[in-house]
Amino acid sequence: IRRTGQRLLGRAFSGPLDETERDFVSPNVFYQQLKEREFEFFTGIPDSLLSDFLNYLGQNHPPNQNIVAANEGTAVAIASGYHLATKKFPVVFMQNSGIGNAVNPLLSLVDPRVYKIPMLLLMGWRGEPGKKDEPQHKVQGEVMTSMMEDLNLTFEVLPDYEEGVAAALDLALYHLKTRGTPYAFLVRRRTFLKYDYIAPRENKYPLSREEAMQTILNHIGKYDAVIAAQGFTSRELLEVRQKKGFELNQDFFCLGARGHASSVAMGVAVAKPSKTVFCFEGDGAFLTHMGAASQIGSKNLQNFKHVIFNNEVHESAGGSPSVGDVVDFAGLAKGCGYKFTATATSEQEVIEGIKQLRETPGPGFLEIKVKLQTRHDLRGMVSTPKQNKEQFMKFLDL
Repeated sequence: IRRTGQRLLGRAFSGPLDETERDFVSPNVFYQQLKEREFEFFTGIPDSLLSDFLNYLGQNHPPNQNIVAANEGTAVAIASGYHLATKKFPVVFMQNSGIGNAVNPLLSLVDPRVYKIPMLLLMGWRGEPGKKDEPQHKVQGEVMTSMMEDLNLTFEVLPDYEEGVAAALDLALYHLKTRGTPYAFLVRRRTFLKYDYIAPRENKYPLSREEAMQTILNHIGKYDAVIAAQGFTSRELLEVRQKKGFELNQDFFCLGARGHASSVAMGVAVAKPSKTVFCFEGDGAFLTHMGAASQIGSKNLQNFKHVIFNNEVHESAGGSPSVGDVVDFAGLAKGCGYKFTATATSEQEVIEGIKQLRETPGPGFLEIKVKLQTRHDLRGMVSTPKQNKEQFMKFLDL
């Protein structure tokens, strides 16, 4: 029996690994091993390191037992409710960067000193020490194990071979049954075999996000500020800017802090009322902290312009579906107090929408429904986060 909060980075409990080549875990095998131990309910936020397993799960598990949550804290809460109702052990999946959203319910809801609610946590370990990764992930990755200890969570690295996974799951199940507290697996890059299935989707919208962005940038002035959310939204903004030969200093690429780009933009808009401030983000990022829309809408921020690119999936995190196909984003924004709201699908509608968005005192909101299409040759950032910050701050003083 391990102590709660202890790191379990070795494989002593499952025997030595005597293979000469690295193995990988089949998503199907991992899924079957979970089912054999009666793990039946899944909820969380997709992560690229978990995408092969999550794509398999999405194809082979009942949808009402596999819920993509708004954010990681919400997922922990959903899992808590499931345990209260069934006495069974839920599985919560997330990227390790999402632990920040989960801290509150982990400490004030599921902790053994409060309600003591058991669940299995599956976390993609971005920024793992010694592995190449983006700057926003490196900080989180380096402090991950110490954070888990501080949160009093028992955890280990998920083995990358079938026998090791079986032994690790047995230990996790024993912990959940005897201790009644959460148990976590950190999942390294390329733990799972590739699963290439892509759910069939009707590309019912004519524009890609990149094409819509090209149209929008034709109507954004050189003194307008743009705050772009993480993932493909920032990368495509950078790509389009460079293709058009535009300066990049008017853009702030919010590479981390998923779901918080609109709040960053709100802070800029409040402090710089003479500047028009645009926020670009995807449907998944907007849904993560949708409550920010009520703050924005309640203020008379005439210079705030909100643009949502809705492709109905969490594309940057592997392509799991969001609820973007059922949410009335424009109606929601209107209910939150935005002065102008509209939805566009065609290029002409985008042109008309962006003109009205600029001309109408804000806060304003434009949803653009786009097809699921992203180029695989997008370049990475050309500046460090600190360089981007310094350039953007100088721009704001113009």
